[in-house]
Amino acid sequence: MAFRRCLAIGLVGLVLTAAVGGSLRAADPLEARAETFIASLADKAVQALTVEGAERAERVSRFRRLFNDHFAVHGIAKWVLGRYWRRASPDERGEYLILFEDMIVVSYVDRFASYTGEALAITKTVALNDESAMIYSEIVRPTGGPPVRVDWRVATEDGGLRIVDVVVEGTSMSTTLRSDFGSIIRREGGKVAGLLKVLRDKTKSLRQDLGK
Repeated sequence: MAFRRCLAIGLVGLVLTAAVGGSLRAADPLEARAETFIASLADKAVQALTVEGAERAERVSRFRRLFNDHFAVHGIAKWVLGRYWRRASPDERGEYLILFEDMIVVSYVDRFASYTGEALAITKTVALNDESAMIYSEIVRPTGGPPVRVDWRVATEDGGLRIVDVVVEGTSMSTTLRSDFGSIIRREGGKVAGLLKVLRDKTKSLRQDLGK
């Protein structure tokens, strides 16, 4: 499915060790906070999600906690649904938010087992306004292959910072998901229920593994 492709692009940087590239010299407090936030996330991801011998249920729990602590999950999910959010019933909205989170988890929880020491090198950070910033970085491969550009957009939320988008080689996670979800809904006669069915099927294996 198309949204499986974009997810593979979108969160690739989450499991990488951070190597700060020097932009913390910037005087802007938001830029410094944003860069530290991303570097800390990379370190936490490796420590929490590459524990040898951890059961899948434990890895699922750790990933879900990391995702919710560092990403603006509700805001991203709502923006991705676009105009269809207004058309959805309260019950559909509630189920969609749960399924959106489960979709991210089921798509990525098993990818951490194949971590091979890639490093995230932060090259610069730029404040977009008083409340958001873009962190530019590259994934450095231990095999010596060409680096992959990964840009992180973060915004202030409840006194802290949250990731609102990840852009890999110019491809936005949020924008691609929005396009893919819209295509699914249009294919299903403009009904959000059609998207929910697709997401239920996508996350079925996760729920079975966890006994839900």
